[in-house]
Amino acid sequence: MNERFKRSRFFLPVAILVAGFMLAISESAYQGARGELTDLVSMGQARLQLMSIVQRVTDAETSQRGFILTGHTEYLEPYRHAASDTRRSLEMLRETYGLLGHHDAEAMRSQLDHDVQEKLGELADVLVSYERGDMEGTRAMILTGFGREQMERIRRGAKALYELENGKINRGLGSVFDTLLLNRIGVSALTAISLLMLIMFLRQSRELDRQRAAHAEALKGERDQLGIEVARRTRELTELARHLQTAREDERARLARDLHDELGATLTAAKLDVARMRPKLQGALPELMERLTHLTETLNSAIALKRRIIEDLRPSTLSNLGLGPALEILCRESAARLDAAIGAEIEAVRLSPDAQLTVFRVVQEALTNIAKYAAATRVTVRLCEDGEEALLSIRDNGIGFDPAAVSNTRHGLVGMRFRVEAERGRLTVQSAPGEGTLICARLPLAQALVAPAIPATPAADA
Repeated sequence: MNERFKRSRFFLPVAILVAGFMLAISESAYQGARGELTDLVSMGQARLQLMSIVQRVTDAETSQRGFILTGHTEYLEPYRHAASDTRRSLEMLRETYGLLGHHDAEAMRSQLDHDVQEKLGELADVLVSYERGDMEGTRAMILTGFGREQMERIRRGAKALYELENGKINRGLGSVFDTLLLNRIGVSALTAISLLMLIMFLRQSRELDRQRAAHAEALKGERDQLGIEVARRTRELTELARHLQTAREDERARLARDLHDELGATLTAAKLDVARMRPKLQGALPELMERLTHLTETLNSAIALKRRIIEDLRPSTLSNLGLGPALEILCRESAARLDAAIGAEIEAVRLSPDAQLTVFRVVQEALTNIAKYAAATRVTVRLCEDGEEALLSIRDNGIGFDPAAVSNTRHGLVGMRFRVEAERGRLTVQSAPGEGTLICARLPLAQALVAPAIPATPAADA
């Protein structure tokens, strides 16, 4: 492609140079042909003037002879016009030869001018003699043959100039034809160059189109391969996120069981021991009763804390009561902690157990973020079915924020997004400073209602 580009860069200046050269030749030939045609027109006018001179002299002689023979004055009218026209034609012929620069014909033109003037003078002398009544003198002048000789010289001089002009006209026409041939060759050359450039342009365009198509095909292949790779990586990341969420929930379930089984049993045993000690110490050491009461309250607080931790790790309400009641209980407990009104509009939705847990965790994380940052006084949690999806929305009237300015180190929203996408759903966040926040999650519905498969967390009733 680079070589072709270099060749095109070489041919283009050459083509422009050749075209300029041909245009210069064409213009020069045009100017030359124009000058030749102008001279040809002038030479044609000179020929007409020569013919007019001979014709007018002949007319003048004929008119004079007719007048002499008949004596009628009307015969003199053509003579007078012919004489004036002849002189005017001679003057025009002199000017035309001056413009043409035919110096080689100047002597011939001068001789013709002299002969014509002499002939006109001879005709005038004959008329003068006739008008004086000298018929013998007039007859003698006519019979001398001098007028005939003058007329012959005029015809020979006009013929010589006429033939000279014919030769120059032939040469001028040859030059014009040569110019036309040169123009024809130039036009043909320009046409050939144009066709060559057109062919080169078309070939280069086809080559560029072919390369562009090949490049587009390669890009398409790379894009398709990249799309396949992205889809594969996305599936792997989704599976990894789902695995991590499952492992996290399993770990939480294990911790909840351990806390219930071990810590719960320990606290319950301690509480029972205190209860057995109370009657004995009440009589023997009444001053320890206050400390014993405080110990009992401490154990009750520890048991309540253990129950709350277990609920946070693995909500037993979700396993035992279902998603709807679990969300209502979560909203009610969070309202007391937030000191805000939380409206719960919960409908029964067809979700898999994992998706139900995802919804519960999203609401739990959203309420936690509201408690930390939003300073809201009103929160609305809504869950319903929307076509083939379950729609979850959490809206608050807090201070809001700019989603584009949220730091990547804030993992709350990121964690919610990963949870939802791991269940093949999508999560959107709409917020602006001073306008509150709306979190929407859409999850695909289960094909049929199934019984919750979340392992039941032991009731923290100790």
